[in-house]
Amino acid sequence: MSENPKEGEVGTVPNGSPNHEDGQQQEAVQQNEERTDHDQADQNEPSPSEATNARPGPQRSIQDLFNPPRNIAEIRQRLFEVREKIVLQAHEFELYWPYVDNVWVRQHRGGQDKSGTYITDYYACRLQRPTYTPKPVDKPRPEGTPTRKKQIREGGKCHMKLKVVRYKGGFQSITINQLGDKIEHLHDLDAMDKIKRTTILMDIARAEVMRGFMPASVFTIMSENEEKLAASGGRHLNRNDVRNASQTWRQQHKEPLSVHHGYKYDHGNGIVRQDGTVPVAQTVTDTQVVDPDLTYYATLPPNTLQFPYEDRNFLEPYLPRRNAPPIMEGYLPHVTLTYATSLDSSLSLAPGIQTHLSGPHSKAMTHYLRSRHDAILVGVRTALADDPALNCRLEGVGGYGGLGWDGQPRPIIIDPGARWMLTPQTRIMRTVAEGKGLAPWVIIAPGFAMDPARLEALRYYGGDYMGCTDFDKRWRLRWEAILKALAAEGIRSVMIEGGGFVINDLLQPEHSHLVNSVVVTVAPTYLGQGGVGVSPPSKRDEVGRPVPAVSFFNSTIGENNTFQKRIPQGQNGGS
Repeated sequence: MSENPKEGEVGTVPNGSPNHEDGQQQEAVQQNEERTDHDQADQNEPSPSEATNARPGPQRSIQDLFNPPRNIAEIRQRLFEVREKIVLQAHEFELYWPYVDNVWVRQHRGGQDKSGTYITDYYACRLQRPTYTPKPVDKPRPEGTPTRKKQIREGGKCHMKLKVVRYKGGFQSITINQLGDKIEHLHDLDAMDKIKRTTILMDIARAEVMRGFMPASVFTIMSENEEKLAASGGRHLNRNDVRNASQTWRQQHKEPLSVHHGYKYDHGNGIVRQDGTVPVAQTVTDTQVVDPDLTYYATLPPNTLQFPYEDRNFLEPYLPRRNAPPIMEGYLPHVTLTYATSLDSSLSLAPGIQTHLSGPHSKAMTHYLRSRHDAILVGVRTALADDPALNCRLEGVGGYGGLGWDGQPRPIIIDPGARWMLTPQTRIMRTVAEGKGLAPWVIIAPGFAMDPARLEALRYYGGDYMGCTDFDKRWRLRWEAILKALAAEGIRSVMIEGGGFVINDLLQPEHSHLVNSVVVTVAPTYLGQGGVGVSPPSKRDEVGRPVPAVSFFNSTIGENNTFQKRIPQGQNGGS
């Protein structure tokens, strides 16, 4: 029995079966002219990933079908509907767009801005095209190529359009938005899969034929796992599609082609699996293998965290609502105050010293909390002492198996004196460049002449400086003003992690009503005197008797001595 032919070698059919591909090649050319679901314009239309796939030699393999990107069916549906703004990282666009380019057709380029950092393209649903009527006389065909039989394809059925903006700065992103009024397709995704095949399927089919396999054998292998074939848009894939994808290559290469190892040609039944042979679809291990140039992005970073779903329920009552609507004018974001402390209520051994108090489970919980908030806020002292990344490393968020930057909170740094000097080597900026987090918004007080180079550098990475002009009686920035400014920018929830100065300030009597929930993790250790503690100032009642400074209700004790509490005031409306 012969082995699978290697790339560039002449293959033979196992078990001495005659090679019927020579006769099938002529038949394929004829059948190619009888296609009813692909027109010439579609075949010659460039795709966004054309630069990736235009290299010599096969760049894909059958493994790209059997081990597609994670949740590809869900991602295809999302890129088909585009019900809300979708932000993808550059490599994600190149990875996922070939799975939906049978739906969207680029109409024209809108150009780029003066800086060259924003490039705009406009797309429309394929069925927006006018009705196609074939001309009475086809263009002259090369000698030996039969005239193609074309049929009328009805158009003007769908009017969905997209605006796609590519940003090239300190990171690269692609923002996809519906253009004009929010409408829906007048058809489903399966209807488009029936009309035209995706580039990914055609590339896989072409690559397998280029490796020396018969189109009929390639089709048989691709059809073995119907679920994964359908997830990639191949529910309606047929033998003619494989022949069409490889026609140009086969016309230039006349070498005999073979069937896959363990398969045979059965007259009247096509390519069938030999008895006792394990299907190719089952021999491919269940790992996320994609185009070799993209395999890096298909694996999770080694520092990815997992927080069990069964441990999330007890946190739910204390967290902001999922998919909450925009905040109404006059209202403030949901504020969650969270920190890890010792048994003697200390955050660190001494000011400026980073002290680890969280274990693996509580650290994963913290990152889950981050994924549930729009922003994460710390003071400038924490930023200077810890050089934090201020991102979320939970499995399933953007940069850690998720799409774009989904689930990544916006870092907020309270820096009235503009002391924090950001450089490309700052940890948070490295995280942004790696596509694993968002750039910070830095809140500063007025009166500081901001260096234009610093401002431009932060904006280059997608961040910004925000001025705040409201002060309290101690000449500190007012928390109400800070939260209102964040709400005006679309922030619906803020997770405040520290440091000690920020936490103690929020627990002051005049500020505690702004906090909706408090989540505290207590480590089984005493740090001793001299550390940075959490302790709001004492409070007395009308007759001078001491009373608790801040009281909570609806308290819960979870695993790892994690306490969740609510502030009595509950809703924090306008001040």
